[in-house]
Amino acid sequence: MDKSFYSQNTIIVAKKLLGKNLCHKVGDIVYKGMIVETEAYKQEDPACHAYCGLTPRNQVMFENGGISYVYFIYGMHFCMNVVTERKGYGCAVLIRALEPVENIDNSNGPAKLTKAMKITRHENGISLTDKNSNLWIEDNLDISNENIIQTTRIGIKQGIDLPWRFYIKDNPWVSKN
Repeated sequence: MDKSFYSQNTIIVAKKLLGKNLCHKVGDIVYKGMIVETEAYKQEDPACHAYCGLTPRNQVMFENGGISYVYFIYGMHFCMNVVTERKGYGCAVLIRALEPVENIDNSNGPAKLTKAMKITRHENGISLTDKNSNLWIEDNLDISNENIIQTTRIGIKQGIDLPWRFYIKDNPWVSKN
């Protein structure tokens, strides 16, 4: 996946990431899972970390699309996002769930998938398009629109009316509401 893929509108990227593989190499082991659920977050959305502007925590969201945004939540979990769109406009796609492909098991939730994939704060700001990166997204399946369910996001208190959650229809690895 090249940089132009990530520079598209966040909503489009959130849909197109479905069916792609998230890969993380740690030492000699590659952890791999197919993305089956995403949520889009744009700067004008009150649920987005970029809504109130640039901070040390969210600064990577304001970079050009194609890098990782990993943050710590509830004092115990990491969540993995893909930065989208253009420099200066804070947007990202939360990876909510993966179908296990290689060296991972339960990954049906944003905290479960980062734990299974061994993704931590050390992976924040990493280029997902660099062939030498230890964290990348590879092309796999193209999921047709009729197999994509679009609904409101879950686990948030603001912007709950926005239908920016996407998942593969009937996939057993989608997180529970």
